[in-house]
Amino acid sequence: MSPATALVLAIACQRLCEIVIASRNTRRLLAVGAVEIGRGHYPLFVILHGSWLSACLVVADGPVTTPPMMVLALLLAGRVWVMISLGRYWTTRIITKAGTPLVRRGAYRLVRHPNYIIAAAEIALLPLALGAWQIAVLFSTLSGALLAHRIEIEDAALADRVTVRGRIPGAG
Repeated sequence: MSPATALVLAIACQRLCEIVIASRNTRRLLAVGAVEIGRGHYPLFVILHGSWLSACLVVADGPVTTPPMMVLALLLAGRVWVMISLGRYWTTRIITKAGTPLVRRGAYRLVRHPNYIIAAAEIALLPLALGAWQIAVLFSTLSGALLAHRIEIEDAALADRVTVRGRIPGAG
C-alpha cells in the first residue's frame, strides 16, 4: 500500500470514528428533547465527503507532498479540539435545544464555526497533498456552497439560544 493510499484510508477511518461519536451524541441529545434542524441537506454532506474520499483514493498512487500533509496533521489536532470543546454536544448534524446557552469555550471562544473552517481546509489539503489540485478545486467549490447553506440554517436555528460565555449547554 502506498503512503498516499494509507493517508486517504486513515482519514476515512477517522471520519467513520467521528460518525460513531456524532451518532451517539445525536441520540443522547434527541432523547433529552433536542431537535434536528435542516435534516434534508445532511445526505448531501455524506455524498460530498464520500465522493471526495473516493476521488482522493483513485489518485492516491503517487508520493505525498509534505507541506499539505503537515497542515493536515495540524487540522486533525484542531478537529479534536473542536470535538473536546463541544464534548457531548458535538455532532455532524444541526441539533439544538431551546433555552440552552451556546458553547463559548475552547475553539468556540475564538471562532463561531471552527469545525467548518477545518473541514473546508481538509477538503482542499488532502487532494493537494496527493498532487490533485483539480480535485481540491472541485470539492472545495462544492463544499463551500454546501457549507454556506448549512451555516445559514444553523445560524437561524441557534439565533434564539442564550449565549453565556464559558458555559456548556445544559451544564449547571
